[in-house]
Amino acid sequence: MILFCLGDVETDIAYLYEVLPQLSQIFRIIDKIGEGTFSSVYLAEAQMTDGSRRMFALKHLIPTSHPVRIAAELQCLTVAGGKENVMGVTYCFRKEHYVVIVMPYMEHQTFVVSIVSSKHRSVPVRTTLNQRQKSPIESQKPKPPAVSPSLTCNCYMTDRICNICLSRKQQVAPRAGTPGFRAPEVLTKCPNQGTAIDMWSAGVILLSLLSGRYPFFKASDDLIALTQIMTIRGSRETIEAAKTFGKSIVCSRELPRLDLKILCETLRGLRSWDDGLLPAEFQASHNPAEGKQDAGSPVKKHKSSLKSSAELQEMGWDKVPDDVYDLLDKLLDLNPASRITASVALQHPLFKDMTN
Repeated sequence: MILFCLGDVETDIAYLYEVLPQLSQIFRIIDKIGEGTFSSVYLAEAQMTDGSRRMFALKHLIPTSHPVRIAAELQCLTVAGGKENVMGVTYCFRKEHYVVIVMPYMEHQTFVVSIVSSKHRSVPVRTTLNQRQKSPIESQKPKPPAVSPSLTCNCYMTDRICNICLSRKQQVAPRAGTPGFRAPEVLTKCPNQGTAIDMWSAGVILLSLLSGRYPFFKASDDLIALTQIMTIRGSRETIEAAKTFGKSIVCSRELPRLDLKILCETLRGLRSWDDGLLPAEFQASHNPAEGKQDAGSPVKKHKSSLKSSAELQEMGWDKVPDDVYDLLDKLLDLNPASRITASVALQHPLFKDMTN
């Protein structure tokens, strides 16, 4: 299970009772069971009218959430919730800008527990984008003089920014999603985003399950996040995909596209780091002899990370069918236009023997 600091949890629960006093009249909040970018989730118990006691999940939204966002979430939960594996909504408490959504509590195994067979963090990647290329809002240079929009840009596909580009208005585009799960079109501020971004996120979840690394991608900003994707999916492929949705990416060096099965099996300990099937970047980051090890390295002692046959059979990771990796590749398609859709994914050969 996810462990939170006991003192902090007790403080958070007391605070929740303080800002929403009506909760204490109905619920006994037991523990914090989840935390995300925009909310925290608590396990609570309530006595029903028939005398029975029932467990609920209380989702406390951050006070800065816009009312429109909250209303949209409640509407979606009301319309789609309670069926087809979508969590429903039981009730909602609100006082001023404090909101708690009450949902049914489902017995479950947390995502982290599901993937952890080795206790390490994320895949280390190297920064390869030319970081001199910044957006105007990040630039420390003085604002350039206005340039006629009729002039043609002369820095396209180079590693610098001309005054014409600096004079343009900052592009505004949706940036939804949890860091580490954002699709390339989100990271590059593509204005036309659709449900394909959700399929990418599903692919990252599957990648975490197969590799045993959570979070798989963890970056301080969108440029680094994009670099991490390029490290796995290839720089040339990322650049070509970006062109399809009107974006230009400049990379200071070429990064090869990795075989997802080899990558996941290596991280799971099914393959040795010494077999040379991963690029030099990965070999160096896991070999203490070649430099100081990254604190985020998923395998500290790569030579001892190979699992025994008995361990592999017990965990079942030695029997993952190739269809799983085929679906993973289609979910992590860099081009949103060709990325597999939910309806097509459900028809994938991986699910052919599964019943409704």
